[in-house]
Amino acid sequence: MNPSLPAQPGTYVLVLHLPRPHTIAVGRLGEITFAEGYYLYVGSARGPGGLRARLRRHLRREKRLHWHVDYLRRWARPVEIYFAVGDGPGECHWRGLLQESGLSLPVPGFGASDCRCPSHLLYSPDRPADLRPALRAGGGSVPRRIVVPHK
Repeated sequence: MNPSLPAQPGTYVLVLHLPRPHTIAVGRLGEITFAEGYYLYVGSARGPGGLRARLRRHLRREKRLHWHVDYLRRWARPVEIYFAVGDGPGECHWRGLLQESGLSLPVPGFGASDCRCPSHLLYSPDRPADLRPALRAGGGSVPRRIVVPHK
């Protein structure tokens, strides 16, 4: 993985591509049919190792399934990561900004078991344009972007 990921806490958006429709059992959410397209998971990394540890985990295909995104990640390939170091506006705010930009919320409750958001997963049938302008509208740190190489 990219060594430029910081070990500090922060907020991130993991952009995943699902090349074809797939029905996936997602923990307590049950079986969900995901359409072909791009899924944006908005999260935060506040624990040990910060963004570096959390994003490296998300990028690994083989792992114990813990978070909702782990189930989707088994089938979907990461294509981009956006992140900002620090406390900033946070994942709920970023989710709201991305939804306001026109992205839909495909799965109620996905990734939002510890907050009041309707979901932390957004969807676009096409690869989204650069998300930094939408995320900058929230103030805080200027988000960085990493394109994940296809293996």
